[in-house]
Amino acid sequence: MNLEYFIAKRLIKGKEHKISISAPIIKIAIAAIAIGVIMMLVAIATGGGLKEKIREKITAFNGHVQIYNYDNNNSEVSVVPVSTEQEFYPDFNMVDGIVHIQAVATKAGIIRTEETFEGIIAKGVGKEYNWEPFDEFLIEGVLPDYSGELNSDVLISRIMSNRLNLKVGDSFFTFFLRDDAADKIPNQRKFTITGIYDSGFEEIDGLYIFTDIRHIQRMNKWKDTEIGNFEVFLESFDDIDEKNIEIRSNTFSTLDNRTIKDKYYKIFEWIGLFDFNIALIIGIMIIVGGINMITALLVLILERTPMIGILKALGTNNWSIRKVFLYNAAYLIVVGLFWGNLIGLGIIFIQEKFRVFKFPNPKEYYIEYIPVSIDLWTILLLNAGVLLLCLLMLLIPSYIITRITPVKAIRFE
Repeated sequence: MNLEYFIAKRLIKGKEHKISISAPIIKIAIAAIAIGVIMMLVAIATGGGLKEKIREKITAFNGHVQIYNYDNNNSEVSVVPVSTEQEFYPDFNMVDGIVHIQAVATKAGIIRTEETFEGIIAKGVGKEYNWEPFDEFLIEGVLPDYSGELNSDVLISRIMSNRLNLKVGDSFFTFFLRDDAADKIPNQRKFTITGIYDSGFEEIDGLYIFTDIRHIQRMNKWKDTEIGNFEVFLESFDDIDEKNIEIRSNTFSTLDNRTIKDKYYKIFEWIGLFDFNIALIIGIMIIVGGINMITALLVLILERTPMIGILKALGTNNWSIRKVFLYNAAYLIVVGLFWGNLIGLGIIFIQEKFRVFKFPNPKEYYIEYIPVSIDLWTILLLNAGVLLLCLLMLLIPSYIITRITPVKAIRFE
């Protein structure tokens, strides 16, 4: 039998434990642990969820890695075409972790209506384009289908439709400058709106419309095998830098590639700060919870001083007595963890299902509601870390037991 555990269990379950002087302090310590866990879970879930959503939205429009001709000079508009007759297209089998590759092309233009006009970038896509992320963005109409004959269907954003006062089913003219001769009459195309999307990214929504890539190929006088660039999608965002290097080593020297982290480095620098903020919150909460547990432990030791004296008089060593109180403290921490996890995970679940909490200014965070994302391993590591660190913090104050002498302790009142 574990004597220390047995004594600690009797202390916890004893009636005097619930009506003792230390009872309010113990409840405060448990509440501090629970509140700390709630704050940590919410911070991790919201920080991780926001990072994940922003990454998903940027990836939907760009892929994880872009492959283009060196002469494009990182332009938003396709300048020098790339041939689709590549070993890595349409299946990039040379690098593991690539789930999809698609060919696109972009061209700057101006939409002209009777009342106003708007500068845009037409993004030409083909039949293999991955429309899956746009199922969430689509707010009106349907997504265009470019798998058949060339058509004039386009997808535009809500911001652009509001600026131009257009709706699903409306047609409009778009003018594109000629690359070979700027003084000639611009290319003109009439498009019909089949769908309207809203991703939350004003920088992207206010600029891009989606059309059939064959329009851009014809206006640029490209062959059917010539496109602007390739967009590569990966299984995991965490492997993006490693896979970018592998992709570069498996493509011709005339081609270059870059990640969305390089293209939108300001956004990714910003969301990179989330990790620091989360770590700061976790650190503060653990310190606050630890201090409260130290206070509770010292009160427990003070209250049980006569018992400590009796145990010492019976020959119990200091470490065994310290273990009694550490077991007691561990129980209190576990109780706090239980209630913290119950409430914290409950809040996260409600937010994920019902999206109760929303950002006061969605434009700053590119999304209306506060997204949440957390996995089982993170929850387990967080709980184990809190329990371990709090117990380590209690080792030093428990040392006070070694300074208690049996004679004075038994007489203590």
